[in-house]
Amino acid sequence: MENKEPQNQLNIELPEEVAQGIYSNLAIISHSSAEFVLDFVRMLPGVPKAKVKSRIILTPEHAKRLLLALQENIAKYEQQFGPIRKPQAMPPMGFSTGEA
Repeated sequence: MENKEPQNQLNIELPEEVAQGIYSNLAIISHSSAEFVLDFVRMLPGVPKAKVKSRIILTPEHAKRLLLALQENIAKYEQQFGPIRKPQAMPPMGFSTGEA
């Protein structure tokens, strides 16, 4: 029997400078009819000004896929490690209905 590789295999490259990631403790989400904009911010205690560290722009369809993937992965995480408590001292994640 012949062993074939899947036709839809995706080759994803992760550059070293991206692999280290960027820490964020606040997300601000805005949208228009055509796109969702996710701004990831790092807030530091006692510092009144924070900078956007990364911005991701998604179509509504990809935003929905991200939501579903996060829900699935959070459920798997909580099944393995227990429930994630909601933060009490941190401000809630930002949600905006303004135009992107």
